[in-house]
Amino acid sequence: MKKKNQCIAIGVLVLACAYSGVSAKEASSGSEAAASAERRLAGYRAELERFREEFGGTRELPDVDFFLFGMGPRTKLLYKDGVLLEPITGKRLAKWPVASECIVPPDYSVFITTTDNETVRIFEDKRGVWIEDADGDVCVVDGTRHLLNLPLFRDNRYPQVLRVLHQELLVNVINGKPVPNYFVYSKPWYRDAAMMALCLRATGNIDVIRDWILELDEVFDRNNAGETEADNLGQVLFLVSMVSDTNHPLVPRVLEQARRFETEGENGTYIRGRTDFSEHPVYQTKWLKYGLTALGLRDPYVAPMIEDSYSALFWMDYKDAYVAGGDADNRGNYPYLGWACDHFHGLKRSPISNRDYPLTWEKRASQADYEGIRPVSDRYVSESLAAPHTWHASEVFLYLLDADDESEASSSLE
Repeated sequence: MKKKNQCIAIGVLVLACAYSGVSAKEASSGSEAAASAERRLAGYRAELERFREEFGGTRELPDVDFFLFGMGPRTKLLYKDGVLLEPITGKRLAKWPVASECIVPPDYSVFITTTDNETVRIFEDKRGVWIEDADGDVCVVDGTRHLLNLPLFRDNRYPQVLRVLHQELLVNVINGKPVPNYFVYSKPWYRDAAMMALCLRATGNIDVIRDWILELDEVFDRNNAGETEADNLGQVLFLVSMVSDTNHPLVPRVLEQARRFETEGENGTYIRGRTDFSEHPVYQTKWLKYGLTALGLRDPYVAPMIEDSYSALFWMDYKDAYVAGGDADNRGNYPYLGWACDHFHGLKRSPISNRDYPLTWEKRASQADYEGIRPVSDRYVSESLAAPHTWHASEVFLYLLDADDESEASSSLE
């Protein structure tokens, strides 16, 4: 019986190694596995440096080493300082006496060398989250065995960065809901969710939020102090288009609500309301047009040619509807704004973190409950910091995909 279990474990190990880039032979030895992990980490760090040099450098995050497991519908797990736990419940699953550790974010792996000189590996792959002990036996962590699409992005210029960004998105889908950061936000924001949906569609993972979208029954998320934000109209329609059609019961309600925000301009009708406590009619109208088009509905709106600091945040279409002046491109507290503006203008001025992981963040958001992230770090709480953050991850991820597509198109013309 023991031999049979060992064979099962070896089979799983080979599968995981094929994904992570670590050979079965290397993984068969604890010391060799640890050395391989160090080499993989060095390669990732070299790629990060190239990426930071090309784009906008770094912003400093607290010197805290941790890794989150549990992408998509899987149980959420936090590894830190030799402890693997469920951060939502506080339940501790395992603890190891750590002599050294090596976190390899693009491999979704943590290698631990214990004080007894034994090697343990925690890793996540497309099938689940696993723990490999010093004897090479591998077991799945309860509640994590769900299939996901985890592309390697081998044809992209920054494949390892993309893998980490993809993980930062998927790990923040909790109970089927796409949230900005599951520690500090209990509800999805339509704005962030729509950007996440663009990424999940690109990687074949839209099913992880399908049920949430199908069950949507509110036109506005009301997350900003209860306000009915006009950009939600188009975001809801776009989200519905990912998994349904005009028969979704929310569609006619969105169209009805849109009329409340209609304004007549020189060139036609547009919508005007509040988003993030200010009026952003160009941004809001662009989103509505995008959602209507995604569902194949009639679009009677014209994005106005007026100044709007959020106009450049919408880079997906309608780029001609832009009047220069005062882009909201905060790259410190709200770095997703800077990344979106850079994507719109084709610039490279926005940062990622100075850490191996996480790469993305948000600081000092008015509606976030930072006490929730205390399991990660007291410093995160005191600095009003949430990391990773899905809008930031989405903007970087989508900019990189578009940049690679444009580079490939340019090369094909040469």
